[in-house]
Amino acid sequence: MRQVVLDTETTGINPLAGHRIIEIGCVELIDRKLTGKHYHVYINPRRVVEEEAIGVHGITNEFLEDKPVFESVAQEFYEFIEGSELVIHNAAFDVGFINNEFSLMGGGIKPVEKYCGVLDTLAMARKKHPGQKNNLNALCSRYGIDTSHRELHGALLDAEILADVYLLLSGGQSALLLDKEEGGGITAIRRLSSERESLAIIKANDVELDAHQKYIDGIGKNADLIPW
Repeated sequence: MRQVVLDTETTGINPLAGHRIIEIGCVELIDRKLTGKHYHVYINPRRVVEEEAIGVHGITNEFLEDKPVFESVAQEFYEFIEGSELVIHNAAFDVGFINNEFSLMGGGIKPVEKYCGVLDTLAMARKKHPGQKNNLNALCSRYGIDTSHRELHGALLDAEILADVYLLLSGGQSALLLDKEEGGGITAIRRLSSERESLAIIKANDVELDAHQKYIDGIGKNADLIPW
């Protein structure tokens, strides 16, 4: 199964108010393993980035002046995500912006949902941790993911962090180092090598199976004596 963990940065919060994408970051998972393949681009939105947005991601208007416009990167971006399941935190936001960008091109590329699956990790987190904060920072803290290198939001960095969050949130594919560092108990993540040997499968022998069955039968006979 091919999944693409995706994040965007934008000029503001509402594409219907004319806001545009200024950064796209994606990392690839194959069968729940990071492949090292990624897609990353900065985009000239041809409009002003709001000061509040700059405060979140630090991407300035001056920095974007010489970057490509969306139309010039749309095809390669489409080819990278086509046929994959997109893993996005608060998917409605990013998908809304991506579909808006494609629609501004005249409809040559259909909405994302027509050629990709979409998995929303925010919805997953709310189901698993009801009543708790489930933004990316809160999930990193809950799962012990080190974000000390992350001073501002960035699409590629956030996609990489979200990949770790998703794998842990959905059952794990990472090995947690449980050694406590000096001054705190934060764990780090060490991804399991794809070259590692498979674990040995040890089956119970006949004697062990017979003992287990006798134990189960004993539980059944005494079920009425159990107080719950």
